[in-house]
Amino acid sequence: MIKALYYIYFICIAMPILLVATILTALLTGVGSIMFGGKWWGYYPSHIWARIFCALTLVRVEVKGRENFEEDKSYVFVANHQGAYDIFSIYGYLNHNFKWMMKKSLENIPFIGFACRRAGHIFVDNSGLGAVKSTMQRAESELKDGMSLVVFPEGSRTKTGKMSRFKRGAFQLAQEFGLPLVPITINGAYEVMTRNSILPQYGKITLTIHKPIAPPATESEIRAKTDEAFAAVYSALDERYQ
Repeated sequence: MIKALYYIYFICIAMPILLVATILTALLTGVGSIMFGGKWWGYYPSHIWARIFCALTLVRVEVKGRENFEEDKSYVFVANHQGAYDIFSIYGYLNHNFKWMMKKSLENIPFIGFACRRAGHIFVDNSGLGAVKSTMQRAESELKDGMSLVVFPEGSRTKTGKMSRFKRGAFQLAQEFGLPLVPITINGAYEVMTRNSILPQYGKITLTIHKPIAPPATESEIRAKTDEAFAAVYSALDERYQ
């Protein structure tokens, strides 16, 4: 009965408001970034939008370990990817300016793709060596003056709630630019909205921010740092996701 009432509320009240809020946020982000730059306009409108999204869908977010990073320092944050609400919880509650590293296919989403391009988020293009080099150059131009990067190194949302092996991309960037890695464990987002869900569920998400890991000093250290970050994220996962 409660679930049915929630769905009625979501479809009739929350969803129309969120649709309008999403379009307005995308336009505000895109136009503001064009006119005034993407450092402020590329983050804060979406930061507020993500909090509104969680509030209207009755999702609470708790953050542990925010003291483990400094506000004015650049990092590469690496997190497990349980579902769509990973984006809302990190955007709304990490409280640190950053750029996303995302699949190039997301660039084609109406409004969202426009906003992400103008905000300076980094689309990963693996179509060839030239494209990879261009991606690295774009990342280098964005990751300065305390700007950080958030990556889901699994590459896609989990199908079962359990973590997949981390890919190398984020750790190569950390090595290339000498940025500390900060692992983030996400718990609860899988229950709120799984990969195959159409509608969300009310619930609670917990972000556990771990202590920074020194960047790989050499190419040969990348695998070890990848394993270290994976172990840190895994250590705070609820048993049902292990």
